[in-house]
Formats: sequence, C-alpha cells, structure tokens
Amino acid sequence: MSESFRDVAVIGLGLLGGSVALAARARIPGVRVVGYDADPAVRARAAEIGLADAIADTPAQAVAGAQLVVFCVPVGAMGAAAAAVAPHLPADCVISDVGSSKASVLKALGEALPGATIVPAHPVAGTEQSGPDAGFATLFVGRWCILTPAEDADEAAVARVSAFWEALGAKVEMMDAAHHDLVLAVTSHLPHLIAYTIVGTASDLEEVTQSEVIKYSAGGFRDFTRIAASDPTMWRDVFLHNRDAVLTMLQVFTEDLTELQKAIRKGDGAALFDHFTRTRAIRRSIIAMGQDDARPDFGRDHGVATAPATEDAARPR
Repeated sequence: MSESFRDVAVIGLGLLGGSVALAARARIPGVRVVGYDADPAVRARAAEIGLADAIADTPAQAVAGAQLVVFCVPVGAMGAAAAAVAPHLPADCVISDVGSSKASVLKALGEALPGATIVPAHPVAGTEQSGPDAGFATLFVGRWCILTPAEDADEAAVARVSAFWEALGAKVEMMDAAHHDLVLAVTSHLPHLIAYTIVGTASDLEEVTQSEVIKYSAGGFRDFTRIAASDPTMWRDVFLHNRDAVLTMLQVFTEDLTELQKAIRKGDGAALFDHFTRTRAIRRSIIAMGQDDARPDFGRDHGVATAPATEDAARPR
C-alpha cells in the first residue's frame, strides 16, 4: 500500500477545496491540512469555520513542508496559482488538482512548475453551491476520481495520489487527458451548457413573464435551474479551456436534436418512442451503478417542499 501524505496543502477554498480539506482531516489519520485562498475574505471565513488545521496568509506559508499540493481553483487560474507557489515548493512535493478539464491543466501546471511531479486529478463530484461554507467531508464518497498523469509520470507518485483519493472515499480511474476531456464534454460540460441555455431562453421569452417561469417550473425546468446555478467563474473557464471537445460534442448534439425536431414535425411517434426508450435505459444504468438515487424525484421529501431551501437539500443524495 502506498505511503499516505502527512502534510497536504489545499490552494483554493471553495466547494471542492473545502471538501478536500474536510475529507482529508476526517478520513486520513495523522494528516495535517493547510489551506490558502487568494481572497482574504475567504481565508477569514475558512479560519472561522475550521476548514483546515491552519489557514495560511501567503502561498509560501501554505506549501512550506507540503508533501502534496492540491490546486482547487478554476482551470483558468491554475497557471497563476501554480506560479505563485513555485519558488516555495519542497523539492519532493507532489502536485495535483481538481480541475474539470485536464489537457489544459496539465499544460498550465507543467509550464508553471517545470520539473515538478504532477498528477492531475478530477473528482467527478460537486453541487451548485460555492464558497468555503459549501464544502463537506462526504462529497467524494462513492464518486469517481479520474487521474490523468502524463505517460512518463512517476508511478510511485501516481499510486500515492490514487491512494489519497481512495482514502477520501472516491473510486479511482486512470485516463488519458485528451480522452477525459472528450468524455466529460458529453457527461458534464454539455449538460451544463444546455442548462445555462434553456434557463436563459425561458427568462428571455417576451410571451412568458419571469414570475410565471418561476411559479410554474415543472420538475424538468426546476432541475435545469439547479445546474444553471453553478459557479459562473468555474464554468466560464471550463468552456474556454475544453473548447475543442465541447464543440465536438455540441455538433453531435445539434445533429441529434435536428433529428428529433424532424420526428416531431413529421409526427413520427415510433422514432420518438425508440429514442426515449434508449435514454431511459441509460438512466437505469446510472442508478444501477450507484451514481444517483432511485427514489422518485431524486429522493426529494415533498413533505417539506414549502420550507426554505437549504444547502443540504440541494446536495445530491
């Protein structure tokens, strides 16, 4: 079994960074986690709620003595965040991250930290919440974490990073960075783009008032709004840094949407039924793999439907 990291630095203390810090402290005996965020207000709040064993005031303080540094910043900020700690990294430190696009992150980290041991990672987990108060220690339990090391990556370092994520409760998969970006373009990035689009379309309709959109939001639209409430900075960067893969999947989606449009126009019920039957099977497969809740309406408790929404209620069960 790979040796555990004893000293971990988490750079960026939003939903994912906060969850990494909390999960490591809860699930790895003897670990010490130091957190840092470029925003002084976030650092102050993180210290107030005890997000890590210590909250550093500078990048240099954050990585002093670190065996593992995990960058939990938007993918567009990876290069700058890495450059800020570069002069202060211990020689034997392992570098990782939680970014949703991997080819661009591997390039940015490699350029900012030449010669460093880098093992990119993407925990496929999250909520629409953001900020230091959004993190929770069980976010990664039962979820996949995809590692995308370069072909010549240090095998011992890859094993240690894999063991780290397994300790946090995740299931680990290895993948080429370019293939990861294509897979996530269709399973995560494109759905977010569609959600942002349909919610924006509804709000722009002159024939439908915003109050009607909110008041009469059926389950489908309501669930789109949850996705569309995700962190704008993070998702702006994802689309800009995984541009090619997203555009490829968007073209495929557009062609499929055109076919459905033709079926509706022609009244081709058989084509619609066949398509919906295939997609229903995908949903059942996701449930069978334990990646979502099989209860009706995603397990929502409709007995408290009129109560104010809470952060916990928004988290996937």
